[in-house]
Amino acid sequence: MAPGTERMARAFDDLADEYDDAYHDEVARALVGWSAPTGTEAVADVACGTGAVALAVVAAGGGGGVPVLAVDLSAGMVAAGRARAERAGVGGAIDWRVAPAVPLPVADGSLDVILCASSLHFLGTPALADWRRALRPGGRVGCTLPVASTFQPRGVYAELVASDLPLPETAENGRQLADHAGFTDTAARLLDVGSRRVVLIRGRTPA
Repeated sequence: MAPGTERMARAFDDLADEYDDAYHDEVARALVGWSAPTGTEAVADVACGTGAVALAVVAAGGGGGVPVLAVDLSAGMVAAGRARAERAGVGGAIDWRVAPAVPLPVADGSLDVILCASSLHFLGTPALADWRRALRPGGRVGCTLPVASTFQPRGVYAELVASDLPLPETAENGRQLADHAGFTDTAARLLDVGSRRVVLIRGRTPA
């Protein structure tokens, strides 16, 4: 594991026991509802944290008949997510992997839907290119980014934010980011969760 990756893994391991699941669950439900993965699609939750998106996909009946792939480089986050899934009685519905999110540990063109909530601003632009690699032609992506003016990371987390990906201020900024990354049929909208505001973004790989 590269030094920067090790530092990020340690930072999120330290956060795992006090992660704000209520906030991330609400963002995940909104993202899954907007992206609408179906029961016939192979879905990945990228940089999954405690599995908010994966759990929301399972609750909505998605997953393609195979476990939803949930990937995170933090073993602490994955352990917390696995425990959440077991408590919810859906332990077998999610394939948990401790691994870097870029590149995803999947074959080229093997996924129908990639979802990433509350994490792209740590992964940076290489993630967008890797998503295009991992998705089938016409596959869908859905992600969230914090609105620049309301985002206030602290300490090590501020230092871990990717410098190559400008945070959006408006929904249109988010849609343009997806356009520039090579996705088609792009759309974006704002979501307020308490005092926090994020942009939900979706698109497709070229068919």
